Amino acid sequence: MAVSSSLFFSLCLLVLCHGSLAQFMFGGQASWQSPRAFRGPRGCQFNRLDALNPSQRVRSEAGVTEYYEQTSQTLQCAGVSVRRFSIEPRGLLLPKYNNAPSLFYIAQGRGLKGTIFPGCPETFQSFQQQWEQGSEQFTEESISAGQQIPRDEHQKVHRFREGDIIALPAGVTHWCYNDGDVPLVAVEVSDTGNSANQLEPRLRDFFLAGRHQSAQQSLETGQTSYEIGQQTNNNILSGFDTQLLAEAFGVNTELARRLQAQNDQRGEIVHVRQGLQLLRPTRSSQEIQQQQQQQQQWEGESVQVQRNTTNGLDEAFCTMKIRTNIDNPARADIFNQRVGRIAEVNSQKLPILNLVQMSATRVVLQNNAIIAPYWNINFHSVMYVTGGRGRVQVVNHLGQTVFDGELRQGQIVLIPQNFAVLKRAYREGFHWVSFNTNQNAMTSKIAGKDSLIRSTPLQVLMNSYRLSTEQARRLKFSRMNEKSIFSPRVQMGFK
Repeated sequence: MAVSSSLFFSLCLLVLCHGSLAQFMFGGQASWQSPRAFRGPRGCQFNRLDALNPSQRVRSEAGVTEYYEQTSQTLQCAGVSVRRFSIEPRGLLLPKYNNAPSLFYIAQGRGLKGTIFPGCPETFQSFQQQWEQGSEQFTEESISAGQQIPRDEHQKVHRFREGDIIALPAGVTHWCYNDGDVPLVAVEVSDTGNSANQLEPRLRDFFLAGRHQSAQQSLETGQTSYEIGQQTNNNILSGFDTQLLAEAFGVNTELARRLQAQNDQRGEIVHVRQGLQLLRPTRSSQEIQQQQQQQQQWEGESVQVQRNTTNGLDEAFCTMKIRTNIDNPARADIFNQRVGRIAEVNSQKLPILNLVQMSATRVVLQNNAIIAPYWNINFHSVMYVTGGRGRVQVVNHLGQTVFDGELRQGQIVLIPQNFAVLKRAYREGFHWVSFNTNQNAMTSKIAGKDSLIRSTPLQVLMNSYRLSTEQARRLKFSRMNEKSIFSPRVQMGFK
């Protein structure tokens, strides 16, 4: 009896520990809950929304950083920061980390993304047998013993391409390199209202190399005010005493001064003259062919619902995937050949989003197509237009239209939580990516299949809107089998 009780207690303890680890690594909050707390200035009511264009451009040696309306009250109230990077071929965005989690969307080009997760091993390694002159890190005994000397070692480098979503937790060092032939364009949305940010509600870049200019945000809270404009910032190593820094790294003071970049005027995006030579495993033709066959098989089964099979133990933190492609039509969650498609990336598809606490939605609408009116249940969203034109209307809790306008490529608009939204494409179509401040963003549709109207009893509709039985049925079933994206019924004459 004692043995049975002890065994039962051990099993219960194992289950509890397993569940706790799974919650920590892969999110323990319910889908309806938000990981954010309101941290914006008081008096935020979103009474007026605007379509925003980049308002400031900061030029570097090999690219441009564009900031979207750092003085925008709507972005400050929502606790988000938006900017766009344009990196020239062989351009390197210098290593840095931020005080808030971020999502990147690759609008154009391809490249390499390096991330350095604290405590994770350098799994990419290259060794040499012979001693190189100028190195002071190895003893004569180790050299004479024939030990292998590392030529280089680093954490995994991730290749990305156009249409990828890349997730970065707060405080994780990262860099980016354009190894393509065209400029690399990446849109970054950072969630400064996230609980991971313990500083003031604005984005801070902590650069580890170089010197850079930044657009300063204008924000007033009860106790703090920040100025507008640009200023030149040093990297964090420049603040240390040179002699002490040299001793910490085990190098001479001349090298320590170079780390502090006291005379570096290149900015945050620098040109790599000969290109980066990084450690990357080579693949045989057979491995490439097998990967292509697996990809084709996956795309053929893309209509099936994807499930998160991770149990919290079999996927290590250091090997978590940070990117996925959201532009591939074969991965669409909702698809209508005549109307368009919708694809979502949440924590079920990309588990690292449980750490970032953000998600993304990709929408492609064809000629005059309509997105079913809806509201965001548990998140704000930043809508970035990637192509075409369209009309967007946003309505607040008082039934007042707080935004009614046209959006074009490169513009953004904030959609606040619970505000009702209606979108329609113009003749050339309408394409966008929404960055959401919840890892499992949920919306409530007002019209169409699986919507509020479809799910409400007929008698309730009749009495709510003073309708006849026929009118209520027409309202409820007019979009009989259409879900989320609708074909146009009335030609509006959009140009």
